[in-house]
Amino acid sequence: MVELIILLILGIIIILYRRNPGENVYKFFVTTVSDAYDKYAPYSFKTVRAKAKELGQEYSTRQYISQIVLFAGFAGVVAYLYFYNILISVLYAVVAISFIPYLAYLRCQRIYSEFIFEQIETYTTNVIMEFNTTQSFVKSLEGVRDSGIIEEPVLGDLKKMIDMSYQNGTIDESIDYFNKKYPFYMVKNMHQLFFQITKEGARDAGQSLENMALDIDALVEGVYRDQMDRKQFHGKFIKFGLALFFLILAVQYMYGTERYIELLDIWYVRIILHAIIIINALFLLKGEKYYNEDVGVE
Repeated sequence: MVELIILLILGIIIILYRRNPGENVYKFFVTTVSDAYDKYAPYSFKTVRAKAKELGQEYSTRQYISQIVLFAGFAGVVAYLYFYNILISVLYAVVAISFIPYLAYLRCQRIYSEFIFEQIETYTTNVIMEFNTTQSFVKSLEGVRDSGIIEEPVLGDLKKMIDMSYQNGTIDESIDYFNKKYPFYMVKNMHQLFFQITKEGARDAGQSLENMALDIDALVEGVYRDQMDRKQFHGKFIKFGLALFFLILAVQYMYGTERYIELLDIWYVRIILHAIIIINALFLLKGEKYYNEDVGVE
């Protein structure tokens, strides 16, 4: 069976090479996969990956290859220690590699959410500063728009917010649009304050805005502290999760390797071992999901 799989892989490589003479097979394979990804990947995946590339934080081809080798090697070694079967090791290695795109998405999502949070922080802080000069919410938005400190996609939504304010003659709909697009507490709180100032008036708008700026600073500090705590937790979590896989060595030490291999002939023992690997892997994936998602949400 193992020989058949190897022959199939070699056959695919030969076919690709004969169909693309003079072209590096690896380069052709990578290009084909990239084209398929660009065509069928979810829009959100494309968006966050494009922003990660723009920020210079997307992995290079070499880094992805290193990831593939690392994942395949680790999964293969772990599976062999559990089952002493080359075919099962190969299957687990392939399954491990198949999760790399999902992990890449989580990582890009974290980078994207951190970028959006920084943009929203910049937006709220500068709108308050502009209002102290213009005493007009829409003029404050225009000042932030023209300052060049806001980037896409927030810049496009800011422009739409300004256009909606002029078209409707009121800030109600534009505020509602931006709040739904970026549901951060500091955005909602700031917009609510400006809504009250614009609609109801305020005896001491300057003091209210100053207090709002202090609240935003406190929120931002709390988010950045949470990010640092997550990063420290993430390192410890990964080490702990990987160590769990090797508890099987303790079992083999207690029973002896030969006795352990004899136990593998029992069907329910094999099922238990598969369950242990799957549960540990899901445990790690859940931790990765927690670390990479909802960054910047207060």
